[in-house]
Amino acid sequence: MADISIPDSLHYSEQDEWARADGAEVVVGITDFAQQQLGDIVFVTLPEVGSEVTRGEPFGEIDSVKTATELYSPVNGEVVAVNEDLAEQPELVNEDCYGGGWMIRVAAAPDALVGLLDASAYAKGVEEREE
Repeated sequence: MADISIPDSLHYSEQDEWARADGAEVVVGITDFAQQQLGDIVFVTLPEVGSEVTRGEPFGEIDSVKTATELYSPVNGEVVAVNEDLAEQPELVNEDCYGGGWMIRVAAAPDALVGLLDASAYAKGVEEREE
């Protein structure tokens, strides 16, 4: 695996989103592998605060110089915040996908992260796709 950051502290979906519990909320973004595959991000479409998201279903879209692709929610819940900085600075996803490039915050049940991949399982999946 070529220089891909996969923090142990996060949970991952097979669609290349990450999730991090933060109290009663879950912060969601795309992985380093995903942003590297996409290339330079030029636009991010996110849902409105108050909208519901469903695990495995699209919640937005991300456009890069290479392609446009849907973003899939790793959890069920209500969107309580979106990263408004991405409207003016979509490149934050490329620069800091696990920090300043986060996308949405979801009010979710305590067991929202159950069933997601841990870092080693996600890394194994990435390796298999790279072969």
